Amino acid sequence: MGKFKSMHQIACHECDLVQEIPPLPAPATACCLRCGSVLFRTKVDSINRTLAWTIAGLVLYVVAVTFPFLAMKNGAIGNQTGLLSGIQQLYHQGIISLATLVLLTCLLIPLLQMLALFYIFVPLKLNFRVKYAISMFRLFQKVKPWSMMEIYLLGILVSIVKLGKMATIVPGLAVIAFGLLIFVLTFALSAVDSHMVWERLGGDS
Repeated sequence: MGKFKSMHQIACHECDLVQEIPPLPAPATACCLRCGSVLFRTKVDSINRTLAWTIAGLVLYVVAVTFPFLAMKNGAIGNQTGLLSGIQQLYHQGIISLATLVLLTCLLIPLLQMLALFYIFVPLKLNFRVKYAISMFRLFQKVKPWSMMEIYLLGILVSIVKLGKMATIVPGLAVIAFGLLIFVLTFALSAVDSHMVWERLGGDS
């Protein structure tokens, strides 16, 4: 445990001019004195908003993974599938690369993002510092572009339309949770004030 460091200087990402930035109210934008490039933007109530969206996302994630995703009925024959069972079916059919891609981009990376935000922002909320917080935030920023849940959901919707002619498709609770999770995770990511996090953690932005 240790006290937070305060960063008063920042280098422009465009012209490399090092300049002192005073504490700014939120929302506000800091621009370079020499080239006018945006250095960073502060966000209103970033810690509370990020935590709220992250906790909501974790709840929706549990629902999306544990409840049935789709049910297909054709007369007296019915079958249910979930997110994990769908990935298992791809694996057993020999489409290992696609199964791995879906597992990473739709399940593991979104979960890693939310756990990283929870690990970082709870201590920020309580005003203490935890080990590996800087490394965790760097990892969070690196994996952020690899979350592709919306593409997977779009593929599911196209499949529902095509299979609707052959059988009755009943969306499960997991579909609703998964769809909501996409929006909630987007709101959580947009609420993150990276400059504030680096300043509180004492790292280099």
